Amino acid sequence: MRFVIQRVNHASVCVDDEIIGEIGKGFLVLIGVGEEDSEEVADKMMAKLCKMRIFDDENGKTNLGLTDVGGELLLVSQFTLYADCKKGNRPSFTKAAGAQKGEELYNYCIKYAEKEGFKVEKGSFGADMKVSLLNDGPFTIILDSAEL
Repeated sequence: MRFVIQRVNHASVCVDDEIIGEIGKGFLVLIGVGEEDSEEVADKMMAKLCKMRIFDDENGKTNLGLTDVGGELLLVSQFTLYADCKKGNRPSFTKAAGAQKGEELYNYCIKYAEKEGFKVEKGSFGADMKVSLLNDGPFTIILDSAEL
């Protein structure tokens, strides 16, 4: 599983010119699900995400987490995080989970965050989405389950 976590001042996702998810201060998280992923992997990734401390404290140090700043989550599925560009110029996506498994684990991540008490907005799995954000920093973290 791969997450691209962006600390944002605000972010939104649109489908067919309609905003379907929107947050203020928080994390925009692009979620890629791999063929080998499971609920156990999602648990580890979500635990790390929910406890991540990348907001500035009063001294300008990144010591505060989402809970400390009243942050929100915008979770967006993105299978292209599993692009393999080793051969040629056209990426292969064979390491990405199939649609059914990908959607199940994406929804599992959403439910996990909601159970943790976060305000969670989301994209639409498999849709053509337009994502807008104001990255704060910029501050972007890549989290890969293979490295946890």
